Amino acid sequence: MTGAGIQEMRLSLFLGKGMALTTPEQRTGQSVRGRFDLTDRVAVITGGAGLLGAHHADAIAEMGGRPVLVDIDGDQAKAIADRVAKRYGVQAVGFSADISRAESVAVMVQRVIERFGHIDILINNAARNPSQQSLDGRTGITSRLEHFSIADWHSDIAVGLTGAFLCSRHIGIEMARRGRGVILNIASDLGLIAPDQRIYRRPGLRDDQQPVKPVSYSVVKHGLIGLTRYLATYWAGQGVRANALSPGGVQTGQDEEFVTRLTNLIPLGRMAREDEYRAAVVFLVSDASSYMTGANIVIDGGRTVW
Repeated sequence: MTGAGIQEMRLSLFLGKGMALTTPEQRTGQSVRGRFDLTDRVAVITGGAGLLGAHHADAIAEMGGRPVLVDIDGDQAKAIADRVAKRYGVQAVGFSADISRAESVAVMVQRVIERFGHIDILINNAARNPSQQSLDGRTGITSRLEHFSIADWHSDIAVGLTGAFLCSRHIGIEMARRGRGVILNIASDLGLIAPDQRIYRRPGLRDDQQPVKPVSYSVVKHGLIGLTRYLATYWAGQGVRANALSPGGVQTGQDEEFVTRLTNLIPLGRMAREDEYRAAVVFLVSDASSYMTGANIVIDGGRTVW
């Protein structure tokens, strides 16, 4: 089926008309299916060139939205946007931006508004997150609290927290001016619990050389949940909602021993698949969650309840 055919089928299924419903008054009596429709809504996704960023874009586009993938790697963001546009028959673009710099965020927001006229959704997804493989590839000295560099600390905070703050400020102002909008912060199960450093241990290393999940990751993810609650009350009167999603770990080819250690901590007995958060993202940025703000949705296979 062509992209145009997909779009026509989606519109017929959800609304039977060419316009998405946006105001509370219009939503009254709207079908359950219709509340998930994102037709023509513009969604800025930071960290758009990353693994989950690309899946967020797929989720937005599948429901008729227009994803704007923002990443320091602009070429990769554009490549993913082109793929999304072709697959779903929607407008999708990729922009390069350094979200840790206010002037870069301002330019990015202006470019999006010039292109689409408005921004309906912001997904703060960007983060610096060292993979399990990268921790394995060296001794744990540099990741450990005692030796964690101030440069890495500043870089992690700049992308994960300062970037989310700057994007929320610049885009939130535009949303408040229009009287509607949704901000979704991608946190983590490690925004609720401490990392179990035992799962990162490697044989043959002394305790003081074992790799660990860096302190900055926990601080960023806890901070995003706090930012969510602040934003939820700050612009509530202007129709801007803010929620967080705290996903568990995604299986992406980690070694078998690590996966076993981690899944032993998860009641469902496995890590998440790459696409398992898409439906939750759609729920949180659509009218389906119109009476939800300041919440943190945890999807972690049950890890945080054990």
